[in-house]
Amino acid sequence: MRYEIVIIILGMAAVTFMTRFGSQLLFRQVGMPTWFDRWLKHVPTGILTALIVPSLLLPKGYLDLTIHNHYLLAGLLAAVVAYKFRNVALTMGVGLAVVVALRLIS
Repeated sequence: MRYEIVIIILGMAAVTFMTRFGSQLLFRQVGMPTWFDRWLKHVPTGILTALIVPSLLLPKGYLDLTIHNHYLLAGLLAAVVAYKFRNVALTMGVGLAVVVALRLIS
């Protein structure tokens, strides 16, 4: 392994460790602010949205808002099912079934 790569990996590990360790030390002594705690609860939703939306809107590498975009159609239907029933298994099942059905039809 090259020397530069080892240095980069060790540097990234040190920075990651220091940010996590430093924040734990800080919040243990002063406590977590209420606004920060409320803000942190929205991080998983933001990350999940950032992962899902590009695959729904850009399945071929460019913006596809047509009815031929099976991922977008399945995602919209899954969003409606998730909102109406609030059931994760049902939402995933409906989304998967719609994508499979649309692929078989076309």
